[in-house]
Amino acid sequence: MKRKQSALGLILLPLILLVVWSCGKESETPAAKNLQFSGYEWILKSSQTPVGPGPNYFSGSSDNVWLDEQGQLHMKITKREGKWYCPEVISARSYGYGKYVIRLASRFDLLNENIVVGLFTWCDAREYHHREIDIELSRWGDPANANSQYVVQPWDTPGNIYRFDIQITGEYSTHNFDWRSDQITWQSYYGISPLPIPDSLLIKTWSYRGPDIPKPGDENIRFNFWLMNGKPPTDGKEAEMIINQFEFIL
Repeated sequence: MKRKQSALGLILLPLILLVVWSCGKESETPAAKNLQFSGYEWILKSSQTPVGPGPNYFSGSSDNVWLDEQGQLHMKITKREGKWYCPEVISARSYGYGKYVIRLASRFDLLNENIVVGLFTWCDAREYHHREIDIELSRWGDPANANSQYVVQPWDTPGNIYRFDIQITGEYSTHNFDWRSDQITWQSYYGISPLPIPDSLLIKTWSYRGPDIPKPGDENIRFNFWLMNGKPPTDGKEAEMIINQFEFIL
């Protein structure tokens, strides 16, 4: 039976999936090789068995993660020998309070409904709910769902998640969150203009001033590209996401 799109449905589905994702993150295994992207060092995640989020197989292979001639980061979900492999990159250091700016060079709004783009902070320690702050781009298995959300953990506290739809024209978009001691502010924009980005390009913004703002610790900024519940894309096709640039600003 096809689920009707409703405010409750849009909230409950991603919340359930967020629980599954968070519970699986602790078993992740970074690969033993690093990558230089956008002037920062990144660790490539790899796993021999399915791990969170998803769970999925993660690979640091050049089939799944690579840089092009322009220095852009390509992340690809691939199928090899009957298994689907997903990429995740993890910053080699922690940055704490500041603005995290991610410029995308792909049409995430056209991705299959089982695919998730995650742009987020995370640490393995449980303090402050793993210091997790999320930008997530996905329809969470239902092509009728909105495709974007901003989240501060815990997701099940009222007011900690904001969900909306983005339709872009062209390949580029910019997404950021500004993490401060008293407020977190998210923004999404059309295009990849340098900062400050004109208000005319703003798609959506949301601010959180509640009690669940985490304090910095040993968190990393991470980008991943994965399959909801480990399920293949419904169209059976491999998929690619390109990150044009990452920038951290104090």
